[in-house]
Amino acid sequence: MKKKNNRLKIGINASYLRKPNTGIGQVTINFLKEVGTGRDLSVQKDIEFVLYLEEDISRDFEIPNNFTKKIFLPIYKRDDLIRKIWWEKFLLPRLVKKDGCDVFISLYQCPTSIQPYKEVKHIMIVHDIIPKLFSQYLDNFRKKLYWKLTEYGIKKADKIITVSKRTEKDLIEHLNISANKITTNYIDIDDVYKVETQNFASLRERNVLKKYKINPGYILAGGGYEVRKNVEGVVRAYKILLERNKKEKFLPDFPRLAIYGKVLPESLSLATPIEKILRELNLTKYVILLGEVPQKDLPALFSEAVMFIYPSHYEGFGMQILEAMNVGTPVITSKISSLPEVGGDSVLYCNPDDIMDIAMVMKNVLINKDLRDQLKSRGMERAKQFSWEKFSGKILNIINSYESTK
Repeated sequence: MKKKNNRLKIGINASYLRKPNTGIGQVTINFLKEVGTGRDLSVQKDIEFVLYLEEDISRDFEIPNNFTKKIFLPIYKRDDLIRKIWWEKFLLPRLVKKDGCDVFISLYQCPTSIQPYKEVKHIMIVHDIIPKLFSQYLDNFRKKLYWKLTEYGIKKADKIITVSKRTEKDLIEHLNISANKITTNYIDIDDVYKVETQNFASLRERNVLKKYKINPGYILAGGGYEVRKNVEGVVRAYKILLERNKKEKFLPDFPRLAIYGKVLPESLSLATPIEKILRELNLTKYVILLGEVPQKDLPALFSEAVMFIYPSHYEGFGMQILEAMNVGTPVITSKISSLPEVGGDSVLYCNPDDIMDIAMVMKNVLINKDLRDQLKSRGMERAKQFSWEKFSGKILNIINSYESTK
């Protein structure tokens, strides 16, 4: 695999650098920051990294000297699935081969297949197979085609890295991938949430709450309005508690519910019609829809919440609960999917299909300060187990194993 000049060339699909607020965007940014520090393999070998991009990198992201950029697009420039397939399936593999890469890393599941070029080892990170499990994500021909090609790309990769055991099991069960081909490697979250680098009691934090017109002590939910995220379950559980509190008075001042995330058009089959639900339940004055919140504002919103509630039906990993744990916000989440892998014994669990169960767990956190304090300390301690250094190091070790067999 080594070049005649002894220089190992690693290609990376870094397309999601243009979408830094997405989960895959965070993985891309933090993986590149980590491998760019010169740790692990890059200390031992002379390596050249090639970043394949659809747009140039922001000035805020500086690449080291041993990184080069290849920015290209097909003739068809519209940012949709046709361009995505063209770029990932056809143009990218050819350029990887032309550039003489020894190893290519796809940082997300996609149609890219390097198999025609046997000398290039292809590592693909698979975050989830949601379109395979939820049919509403494949509501037109283009989406079905993209997913079919993605399944092919996953199957043809030399090595698959999943971000949870749940996704690993899904690949084995639903795509018949051999377990020997898969390694689970937990990701982390952005440094903006790390308590050792942030002061969450700062004036900036108070300004964030002022920006969103909300006072401390609210219940926070969000992370997306897709049906599988179960925001509707949160709202209906909140309604139950609100009505009970009017009768039982277990809290003198019942907190508002704040939900962050971009509201999706109700015409989408995967969308929760949140505004309609709030009107039907007469909750419009109790629930505040924060809209799409920039990454830099989220730590403050997490830290001033009395709890974060996230009873999702399915997650490939669950970055949202790890973000809350890092900041010290008590977390309630689902006892299914990958979420227990992240939360461990540092969060409380509910049945996402049982509205009453969600409500009762929420009430328990609301009325019990000692429990909230325990969840805060346990969550922050468990969050330390996740790191980009571990994640990146494991990938580089896989590359190292390819080298050692040569």
